[in-house]
Amino acid sequence: MSSSEPYYAKINPLAVRVNSLVGWLARHGLSLAGSAELSVRGRKSGKMQRVPVNPHTHDGTQYLVSARGNSQWVRNMRVAGGGELRVGREVREFTVAELPDAEKLPVLRTYLEKWGWEVKQYFPGVSATSSDDELVAAGADHPVFRVTVTK
Repeated sequence: MSSSEPYYAKINPLAVRVNSLVGWLARHGLSLAGSAELSVRGRKSGKMQRVPVNPHTHDGTQYLVSARGNSQWVRNMRVAGGGELRVGREVREFTVAELPDAEKLPVLRTYLEKWGWEVKQYFPGVSATSSDDELVAAGADHPVFRVTVTK
């Protein structure tokens, strides 16, 4: 990958299977450590795309952090401006605002405190205990969206 390309950690076949299972569980009402199924309209297909995510709450506000970087759901979210989070029959519609890099630091730190065990491979050399400068630098590769529930 050239330095001009946005960061994206491609998913491997095992992760595809695990994601499918986690998404299926969330769709059927079983959230693993707070996971949910995200549905967002595809920017090209127009069809709802589903992927498991780890919604993260920081200072009473919910966020979606893309550990893998500029993934397909991130690209779709930028166009759609919102989607749905589902755990079983509970479906929350929402809109999003993407955070600028300068505002990501406290969200990323608490996200890594909670989810670092699961996403550490996508944050090479960075953890919840990293310096502010290290986290700010890593934040450029990880889109963060502020979630506002509408329904």
